[in-house]
Amino acid sequence: MQPAERAGILAAVASSAFGGMAAAVTRFVIGAADPVTIAVFRFGLGFLFLLPVALALRSRWPRGRDWPAVAALGVMFYGVFFVVYAESLVYTTAARGSLSVSTLPVLTMIVAALMGRERLTARKTLGVFVAMGGVAIALAAGLAEAPPLAWRGDLIMLGGMLSMALYNVLSRPFMARSSPLGYAAAGMACGAGVNALVAWQSGGLAAVQDFGPAQWAAALYLGVFAGALGFYLWVFALERATPTRVANTITVSPIAAALLGAVLVGEPIGPSLVIGVVAVGAGIWIASTERRAAP
Repeated sequence: MQPAERAGILAAVASSAFGGMAAAVTRFVIGAADPVTIAVFRFGLGFLFLLPVALALRSRWPRGRDWPAVAALGVMFYGVFFVVYAESLVYTTAARGSLSVSTLPVLTMIVAALMGRERLTARKTLGVFVAMGGVAIALAAGLAEAPPLAWRGDLIMLGGMLSMALYNVLSRPFMARSSPLGYAAAGMACGAGVNALVAWQSGGLAAVQDFGPAQWAAALYLGVFAGALGFYLWVFALERATPTRVANTITVSPIAAALLGAVLVGEPIGPSLVIGVVAVGAGIWIASTERRAAP
């Protein structure tokens, strides 16, 4: 592995860890603000920090005719998806939610195959079944240790991940015509803007007046680390390492979520989580690697 690719993998690991810890932080702050307001902080602050970086690096922005689609996808991802993401954490734990998030690579493969964008080979199909089977076993086995309505949060999160997989597939041509960082910043601005409007009209922003130091620290983490820095590191990784190797780091997410969730909200760490992480990691590796043909 070349030094540049090694740096990309390390950046992807850090990004996945920030994303996993964001689940625990969201669980911590969800009682003080509604999901839409939390999304405002994560991506409103994230955009404010990401914009100077995109300008300094002279990132290419979406072209004029692409803006309507970029805006719609940005609202779907940074708006609707992350509101659903936060809503699911009202019911389920950070570790279980992040375990569902870690299925993103295989769900993206399924969506791409159904839309005719990628061929789902026998090896990829096997990897999909291994990953999804491991998640199903882990979530079912750990249900006794989870909150009473954890199953509802798990289903909400999986539904959200399907929409994120759709976003990944539909975004590729627009990202190719601009740049990953410029595309991410543009979509983040659109999603955060809609979230802010909804939060303002529904009175969700009024909850900010009751924030204490812990809630403000959580909001800053979501905006700076899970928002701006996390997405920048992911783009940094994609520019230096192969998409397969970058995607494989997503299995770090539930581990980080479980560890921080245990500290912040006292979530238990059981063997079912270990089973799920191992199965998802194995499934992603199987699905994203193909044997070379014999010479």
